[in-house]
Amino acid sequence: MRVLLVVYDNDSYIHWFPQGLAYIAAVLLKAGHEVEIYNQDMNHWPESHLRRYLDRQKFDAVGLSFIAGYYQYRKALKISDAINSSRNRPFYIIGGHGPTPEPEYFLKKTGADAIVRGEGEETVIELLDALEHGKPLRDVKGIAFSENGKCVVNERMPLISDVDSIPFPAYELFPMNYYRLLRMPHCTNSDLVMPILSGRGCTFKCIFCYRMDEGFRARSNENIIEEIKLLKKDYGITYIGFGDELLMSSPERIKSLCSDFIKHKLGIKWDCNGRLNYARRDILDLMRKAGCLFINYGIEAMDDRVLRNMKKGLTTKQIIRGIEATLEAGISPGFNIIFGNPGDDRETLNKGVEFLLKYDDGAQMRTIRPVTPYPGSPLYYHAIEQGLLSGCGDFYENKHVNSDLLAVNFTDLSDDDFHLCLLDANKRLTDNYFEKRKSSIREEMEKLYKGRNTDFRGFRQS
Repeated sequence: MRVLLVVYDNDSYIHWFPQGLAYIAAVLLKAGHEVEIYNQDMNHWPESHLRRYLDRQKFDAVGLSFIAGYYQYRKALKISDAINSSRNRPFYIIGGHGPTPEPEYFLKKTGADAIVRGEGEETVIELLDALEHGKPLRDVKGIAFSENGKCVVNERMPLISDVDSIPFPAYELFPMNYYRLLRMPHCTNSDLVMPILSGRGCTFKCIFCYRMDEGFRARSNENIIEEIKLLKKDYGITYIGFGDELLMSSPERIKSLCSDFIKHKLGIKWDCNGRLNYARRDILDLMRKAGCLFINYGIEAMDDRVLRNMKKGLTTKQIIRGIEATLEAGISPGFNIIFGNPGDDRETLNKGVEFLLKYDDGAQMRTIRPVTPYPGSPLYYHAIEQGLLSGCGDFYENKHVNSDLLAVNFTDLSDDDFHLCLLDANKRLTDNYFEKRKSSIREEMEKLYKGRNTDFRGFRQS
């Protein structure tokens, strides 16, 4: 079958490589299907371009995957309108974190023919096989679809236990010269960057997080190293961004992976998402030796009561100890704090700001955003139980209009006071960031003019 996979434009200058679609493309190719990628992202094409493209081409199926953001939701509706109004409309499939938890709502809103719920590599092959051979959709595990005006939700597809068996993303189908220009913390202008996944899932239970699938499944060290070597050889990649939720899934795994990076002399820079309860100095020293430059930490709050309420599995002592150890190891920490969790108030917000001002090394500009109860998360269902949200339509159409604005208020503050608190907090944080940037530029000036630094390359911004 001939399949078109649509990569939507999120208005970035350089977009994150679409890893999920690239894995789907790989299994489709392996199964003998013809696959084409529609790169709205790189080209910034309007949706009318997609409609005209489908008018001129004949595809058997078209696929779109998207996450549960306000921008992505509205983009998905526009893309859906273009697909549905095309003369040669293919069978329309959607998937991802956005539609998976609320299939009935998204089938109605997008007009899609089927939703692939959760991990899609095996489901999409079964779905296309059913379409090609006229088999009933009710027999396809892992999908939802409409039948006689009603939403039918099939049994979920079992998870792929051996994630090493999944083929590498179909890099050859994508404009890699574009995607490798992604910028990450501490990469140089000449670095070529590519994200990869070291595993799937997460073992923790934070109430604000929605995961399509339970548990954690790690790729083997050998499989990860093989993909990195391929990226270096075929695309000149020098910096890897581990984009999965938790490379730091256990101390044993981190040490094993880093030791193998060193053993194989990969010579790459990399960053990852991490857990502060695993941020021990011996582990961090090994990570730095293996090429790690930056660890993005989910801190979320600097108050122990709020951390308990969100089931973060961290204490403020662990956070401080882990951040100090990270800085001592010569690795930049990324700081993520959200405000508006149950138990948050002005005082807990100020604790977060003071923490950021004390420890931020200026590697990234960080602001504090409101917590958002994304559909499927425990916080989403809590909001419905408390009468703060009436459901998926209320969330997307009325509440979640911007990620930096309040969607649902779980605090005792008024909505106006909530936003004023964030305004004050983020003024302090951005002022601090730009003061550090100014100090850094002045240091460069001192080295240039007083030290006659011949390596200086001009006052440029990348």
